[in-house]
Amino acid sequence: MTESAGNKNEDCHAANGVKPGRNGMVKNHHHHHQYQKQEKVYNAACNGELYSRPFIESFEETPMLVAVLTYMGYGILTIFGYLRDFMREWKIEKCHIAREREEQKDFVPLYQDFENFYTRNLYMRIRDSWNRPICSVPGATFDLVERSSNDYNWTFEYTGRVVKDVINLGSYNYLGFAENTGACATAAGEATVKFGVGVASTRQEIGNLNRHEELEKLTASFLGVESAMAFGMGFATNSMNIPALAGKGCLILSDELNHASLVLGARLSGSTIRVFKHNNMQSLEKLLRDAIAHGQPRTHRPWKKILILVEGIYSMEGSIIRLPEVIALKKKYKAYLYLDEAHSIGALGRSGRGVVEYFGLDPKDVDVMMGTFTKSFGAAGGYIGGRKDLIDYLQSHSHSAIYAISMSLPVVEQIITSMKCIMGMDGTTIGRSRIQRLAENTVYFRRRLREMGFIIYGNNDSPVVPMMLYMPAKIGAFGREMLKRNIGVVVVGFPATPIIESRARFCISAAHTKEMLDRALDVISEVGDLLQLKYSRRKVLPSLDRPFDETTYEENEE
Repeated sequence: MTESAGNKNEDCHAANGVKPGRNGMVKNHHHHHQYQKQEKVYNAACNGELYSRPFIESFEETPMLVAVLTYMGYGILTIFGYLRDFMREWKIEKCHIAREREEQKDFVPLYQDFENFYTRNLYMRIRDSWNRPICSVPGATFDLVERSSNDYNWTFEYTGRVVKDVINLGSYNYLGFAENTGACATAAGEATVKFGVGVASTRQEIGNLNRHEELEKLTASFLGVESAMAFGMGFATNSMNIPALAGKGCLILSDELNHASLVLGARLSGSTIRVFKHNNMQSLEKLLRDAIAHGQPRTHRPWKKILILVEGIYSMEGSIIRLPEVIALKKKYKAYLYLDEAHSIGALGRSGRGVVEYFGLDPKDVDVMMGTFTKSFGAAGGYIGGRKDLIDYLQSHSHSAIYAISMSLPVVEQIITSMKCIMGMDGTTIGRSRIQRLAENTVYFRRRLREMGFIIYGNNDSPVVPMMLYMPAKIGAFGREMLKRNIGVVVVGFPATPIIESRARFCISAAHTKEMLDRALDVISEVGDLLQLKYSRRKVLPSLDRPFDETTYEENEE
C-alpha cells in the first residue's frame, strides 16, 4: 500500500524548508490495533517539528486484478451502450432521452448526444442509488419514501410505503445538530415566530439584522480571528469570494482534488490557475519556486499575488490537509493561503475549531479561513474569517455580500445556538461530549472496517470514510443491498471519482450510538462478503476495544 498520493516514497523530504528528523526516515507506527508496518506516520521526527502528533493516512493501491476487471466492466458497458443507442436510433428500443425536434436541426444543438452517453447508458442503470427522497430529520436515522421504476430508472413511482428508521451513514451531520428537538430546534422555532422565514433584502440595504452581526462576532471568536462574515450559501462563499480576492495577473495554486466551488471561484477570478498533486508538498513547492523564478508568462513580470487553495478535509478522499507544511511553504515563498474548512470545522480539533486547532497552529497564519454552517452546525450558509481589513474589503467587493439575500433568521439562530453549545457558552458540556463522541466513533468505525479486510482511504481521524468498490456493477448493488437491510449509504462513481476508484462514502456522526455502528458494520461485512468487496491485501490484527482518550493517537515505539 502507499501512504498517500502526496508522499509515496519513504524518504522524508525537506520540501518545507527544514531538515528531516534524527534518522531522516519516516518511522513505522504501531497503532493500538497494530498494522503490520505498512502505515506511515509524519510527526515530530519527520518534517522538523512541524507535526506535534502522528499523522496517518492510507491509500492502499488498487489490486491489479481488480483494476483489470474494472476496466473490462466499463468496456463491456460501453459496448452495450453503443448497441442500445443503435437500437434507439432505429426505433427498436424506446428512446427516453431528450432529442432535438426535426425543425430545429439547423440550430445549434441544445443536447450533446455523445456527452450524455455516460448518463444514458451507465448512470441511468443505477440512478435509483441517488436522489432518494427522505421524509424526516436527517439524524442518526431517517425515514425513506419508497419508490420503484418500471423502465430501468428513467422514471420513478412512489409505492406509498415509508421505510422507517434507516441508519444514516450518508449525511454530513458530524456533531448531530441536524435534529428537531433540543435547544437548537427551539431557538430556530422561536426565531421563525418572531422574525419570519425570509429577510427579503440584502445586507447592504435593509436586510442587516442585529442577529447577523452577533453571528459574525461569535464566529470570529470561535475561529480566533479578528473578524468574520456570514453568507447564505456555502457553495457561493467560495465561488463568489475568490474572484474578489484574485484577478488578472494573479496566480492560484489549487489542489487537484479541491471542491467544485473552489474550482469555479478560481476560474471566475480570471487568474492563472496551476494545479498541484493532492496533498503533495513537493509538487506545491515546485510550482511556488517556478512562479517566483519565472513570473508571468511572456512578460515574466512578478505575479501580483499567489494564492494557495486547499481544503481541511477532502470529502471524497477522507484525507486531511498537511497544513503545517503548507503554512511553512506559504511563509517561505510569501504566498497567501485560502483554507476551506467546510468538512473540518466542528469535526476536528479538541474543541471543534477545525484543522488549525487539530495541528495546534495559529489562526493568524491562515490568511483566509472559509467554512460552512451546513455540516457540523446542522444549518445552511458559509463564512469567511480573517483580519478585519480583509472582511471590510469583502463587504464592499464580494458579489455574495452585495447582491445575495440575507441569511434567514431561523438559520442564524440554529447556527448561534449550536456554536455556543460547541464553545460551552450554554453552560453545558454537550458540545464537548459530542466532539469527543465523534472522535471515538471515527476511530472505531475505521478500525473495524480495516479489520474486516476492506480498502479504506483517508486519515485515521477523518469522519469521512471512503470504502472502495471499484467495479461499476457494484456501485448500485452495494447501495441497494445496504438499503434492503435498512442502512442508508452514499455511493460514488465516475466522473466524481477516477474511473477505477468507485466507492461508498460513509459519514460518521456523534449522533451514532455504538449499537448503531455495530449493526451497520455487521451489515457492511455481510454485503461485503456477498459482493466480494474485501479487497485489502494488508493483514490487520483485531484488537480489544478500549475507551477513547487523548492517548489514542499517541505513537508507541518498539
